[in-house]
Amino acid sequence: MKAATPSVREHRDDWLLSVRVTPRAGRTEITGVADDGAITVRLAAAPVDGRANSALVEVIADALGMPRSRVSVVSGQTARRKTVLVETGASAAEVAGQVMSATPTGA
Repeated sequence: MKAATPSVREHRDDWLLSVRVTPRAGRTEITGVADDGAITVRLAAAPVDGRANSALVEVIADALGMPRSRVSVVSGQTARRKTVLVETGASAAEVAGQVMSATPTGA
């Protein structure tokens, strides 16, 4: 069985990531990729006053080694399914690879 790869879509000169979050988890971490390509992320923060979205931006930015100012939640602010915009000159394969290397198994 082939492992799922992150859904990275082009948006102008940047990239959109499909993300599924689980708030109020024991710790914040990227846990893998769902069958539909959504990056799965556990967030310790509660979904109150934008704290979970801020934690999501932080974990994605850290995984990609970029400033938080270049990562933003562009849709799904109050939902578990979100679309995250990543402003980078890297290729889709590089973005996907960096995200996957941040998973606990380093898939």
